Amino acid sequence: MGTMHNANRMTSTDLAGVIAAAAADKKARDVVILDIRGKTTIADYFVICEGDTDRQVRAITDNITDVCKQHGVRALAVAGLKDASWACADFDAVIAHVFLPGERTFYDLEGLWGDPAGERAV
Repeated sequence: MGTMHNANRMTSTDLAGVIAAAAADKKARDVVILDIRGKTTIADYFVICEGDTDRQVRAITDNITDVCKQHGVRALAVAGLKDASWACADFDAVIAHVFLPGERTFYDLEGLWGDPAGERAV
């Protein structure tokens, strides 16, 4: 999974950092990069963060996709922007999850996929 078809030699680790920074640029809270390599084949990393309102969840997700496009990486799919309680942008090796705080707690992706060594706050 480490190589991506639509990236200009950007590794999945680099892409996770770009996505985390793009989220932080829009004041996302509690941005975490979760290393899920070896646990699944769906992706190498999850970038998980939250916005305070549905409008902020949309703005964070839009900025992530815009910044990635500037780096030559396009999302394979973006979902959840209508309700914007949990938006998801799939960049193949990295999947960005942007939650409202209550939704993040409910789905607990960090608890499901993480371990203390594989999670790092940004």
